[in-house]
Amino acid sequence: MKAVVFDIRVNSLFSIRVPYTWQSALSYVLPPPSSIIGLVANAVQRYNNDKHPLEYLKQVENLVEWAGAKLLTPAVTKSYTTSAITKWLYAIGEKATNVLGRQYVYTKNIRIAIVVNDASFAEGLKDILKVTPLTCGDSESLVSVEDVLVFNAEKLEYKKDEEVVTEYPAILDFNKIELINGGGLIYPMHKRCLKAEPTKTKKGSKGESSYPLYNYILPVSSKECIFYPSSLTFKVKDTIYGYKIDHIGKVII
Repeated sequence: MKAVVFDIRVNSLFSIRVPYTWQSALSYVLPPPSSIIGLVANAVQRYNNDKHPLEYLKQVENLVEWAGAKLLTPAVTKSYTTSAITKWLYAIGEKATNVLGRQYVYTKNIRIAIVVNDASFAEGLKDILKVTPLTCGDSESLVSVEDVLVFNAEKLEYKKDEEVVTEYPAILDFNKIELINGGGLIYPMHKRCLKAEPTKTKKGSKGESSYPLYNYILPVSSKECIFYPSSLTFKVKDTIYGYKIDHIGKVII
């Protein structure tokens, strides 16, 4: 396994809307795994530009085993009132806009890491990410890539009573892990961008496709409404898996 690690500089406010927050939209402080996969797929599509964007998204999802992000610099959030256009054609007297609250985040630098199962793809990303225009979140805020490095990644099995320290978000499953040091923000996040394929039932009919939200805890501390990078220490209650990335540390799947 290889890990691609790159730092992005956020050139403006960014917003990645938390699901089910619409009238007053909240933003993730860090890009969730699905946004990171989307960012990488968008970069690959723009660089090669010979297939439909969804084809590149499927390709990247098959190659990425894990994705996560961490703050390198403090972050702040700010809410604004925006006016959204709801229809372009309307009769005189009809309402065509909707006033919405929207939360934005500003931080100077974010580190993104992905673990991929193809070494050649990892090496190719070094050039792709450096020369391709990138945006962060559904606010489509421009970001600049400062460094792109490739490291070895080893898959690990964390056993009962083992302590794991990580600086990256982890799924907070109280049946499998216990948080014993540190704290952070808890958000519902998607692991992937695309829905899983429908599963077949015993009778042969197809079941519903799956696109679940998981409760992730982000390793950040807060002081006077400013968020700072932090770390989390877990005690394993039941066997879980993760990766050890050279020069980066351990992450939990």
